[in-house]
Amino acid sequence: MTEKQLEPRVTVDLPVRVWGMNAEGRPFSQHARAQNISSDGALLFDVESELKVGDVIGVQCDDKKVRCTVVWVMNTGAMKKHQVGVKLLADQECPWKAYLPIEGAKLSIPPSNRRRYLRHKISLPIELRDERVKTPMRINSTDVSGNGCYVESILPLPVGSMLRVDFWLDAEHINITAVVRTCDPGVGNGIEFIGLPVDGKLRMQAYLDAIDPQMGVSAPKPKP
Repeated sequence: MTEKQLEPRVTVDLPVRVWGMNAEGRPFSQHARAQNISSDGALLFDVESELKVGDVIGVQCDDKKVRCTVVWVMNTGAMKKHQVGVKLLADQECPWKAYLPIEGAKLSIPPSNRRRYLRHKISLPIELRDERVKTPMRINSTDVSGNGCYVESILPLPVGSMLRVDFWLDAEHINITAVVRTCDPGVGNGIEFIGLPVDGKLRMQAYLDAIDPQMGVSAPKPKP
């Protein structure tokens, strides 16, 4: 067990290339996206090849190439693509260092990778399923954006819990993965929609902006 304090991850949307051997022992090389980066790891989206925990793969960000260990894998169910958590090997230099805050400085991310999501005090009916126990929980979020939401619960889930989230955006059914980012005992959880791609987050944000009564537009009728 390391004594190093856990480093907060930075949410970005970086193009990367990944390569290595898949779960069937076949070589692969493809483009993907990196999000939730830190100095020693990242969350990779849109990985097409099936990988296993413990696999060592190559990752390239800009012109920097490194080797990483796969620490967890989740099939998103969307076009057979996977989300992969990776950790840099001990002797590897962080390839996305330029996108992380340096000591005593504020984070600076190029405009092409910058994303901001306005939170709305909207009651959005959602269904949560804990990936470990598959127990459904129907609840209304109290604070929602294109990047995530806050749900009230007297028995909140622990930080890091992986969830399946179901909800409707007008006529569109959304079924994605999410992760618990904050836990307030006796109050609720802050949840990030990690399974929603950037274009989906922006589309959801535009929808929320449009239906927020405080922005002068009436909310849609609930689904039957």
